[in-house]
Amino acid sequence: MSTTTPRLPADVHAFAQLLSSTRRGARLARLLAAEQLRTWPVSAGVTERAEQIVAELAANAALHGRVGNRDFRLALTLDTTAGLLRIAVTDARGECRPSPPTEGPTSLDASGRGLLLVDALADRWGVEPYPPGGKTVWAECDFMATVCPGVARRAAATRTSGKERSVE
Repeated sequence: MSTTTPRLPADVHAFAQLLSSTRRGARLARLLAAEQLRTWPVSAGVTERAEQIVAELAANAALHGRVGNRDFRLALTLDTTAGLLRIAVTDARGECRPSPPTEGPTSLDASGRGLLLVDALADRWGVEPYPPGGKTVWAECDFMATVCPGVARRAAATRTSGKERSVE
C-alpha cells in the first residue's frame, strides 16, 4: 500500500512548536517566531507586530494557562494568497478564558496590558476551546494592509456623523 504525506499548498507556510509553560518558554516562543517569520515573505512591519503578539500570548499562556508540567503550543500559519498570518497559542487551562479588554489598567498596575496590545496590533483575535480541556488564543494579521490595524479601527470607531473626534 502506497501512502503519501499530506502537504500544504505552496502558498501556505506553517510552523508549530511545543514550549515549556515558563517565562523562558515564552521568551523562546517570541524568538522562534521572529526567526521563522524572517524566512517567510512578509514585511518587517508585519514581523514586528507578530513578534509582539506572540510575546503577549505566550506570556499569558505561561502565566495564566500553566497546568503542572504541561507545555503550551505556538503555531504560525501564513497564507500568502489570502494575505493572512495567523498566530495561535494553545494552553491547558480551558476554564481560564480571556475576555476582550474593556479598559486599560491604571498607571500603577504592574500587568494587564497584554490583550490591549494584542487588540491594537492584530486585525482580529479570539479564543477557541481546545479539547479535552484547553484553549487556543489566536490572532490574525492581514499583511497586505499598510496601516496599523489598531489605529485604523480606533479611527473608524471614533467617527460620528461623518466627523472625526479625538480620543485621549
